[in-house]
Amino acid sequence: MELRPFPHIMEIGTIKNSAIHLDGFPCASTGGFRIFYVQEGKFEWTIDHQTFILYPGDAALILPRREFGNKNKVLEIGSFSWIHIEIRINRNKELSIGSWSSLSPGDHCEVCKILQMDHLPVLQKFPESGAILKGIQTELFNKEIGYRTRINHLLDELLIQSSRKIARMSNSGRDFPITFMDLERQLRANLAHQWTVEEMAALAGLRTTLFNEKVKSYSGFSPLSYLINIRISEAIKLLKRPDISLTDIALETGFYSSQHFSTTFRKLTGYTPSQFRKNHLRIK
Repeated sequence: MELRPFPHIMEIGTIKNSAIHLDGFPCASTGGFRIFYVQEGKFEWTIDHQTFILYPGDAALILPRREFGNKNKVLEIGSFSWIHIEIRINRNKELSIGSWSSLSPGDHCEVCKILQMDHLPVLQKFPESGAILKGIQTELFNKEIGYRTRINHLLDELLIQSSRKIARMSNSGRDFPITFMDLERQLRANLAHQWTVEEMAALAGLRTTLFNEKVKSYSGFSPLSYLINIRISEAIKLLKRPDISLTDIALETGFYSSQHFSTTFRKLTGYTPSQFRKNHLRIK
């Protein structure tokens, strides 16, 4: 998409990722203000040295000079949109939006103040941001009459809606059932067990049908696919330890055999477990 008429838009795009990329999302800091909106999947992102789990409908707001990425450099399965806007920090260490914005001086001051507040950088259940990002991309693609003005107005709308969301945030935490967080902890604590959907549903205290629906809604995956992603994420951690054999890793993370482990790992990452371990040890 052509961005020359919008020098204040440093980058915009959408990623649809169908396989795990082991070196696809390293942590990095940049100038400008970044917003990432999760459409599908589950992402573990580190923002300013804190790790957060994001689900569909969640958005991450990254201020200038803040580090952002995956601490293990992993780009997980799923899709997300993002935009990188040139918003600077002035000499007084305050955010400053460029002249492209039509915000009034009072709104400009209030929006920047709220964005820079000491708040969690993840806004849960924020579909408005996804709709605005889609609108900006549509305007960039179609280039109809007035699209330049429309895009700048949508950027203002994105900042306004983000500020309102932050202002409305309570201290009650994410609107995500604590039972699912407990479920994941229990699964990780005993991955060697051959979990069935019925057993996982029982741990969550739900009927199997409702459990399937809720897991799909929150994570973007079926329960078994969700479990496989957990198994692979734990296997990646263990593969970085040369003192554990591939067979032990396979059994410890719940795969039927070394071959089952190798096939699944390669399908999701593009590498066999031995290739991943060799590359990681060589880099170190």
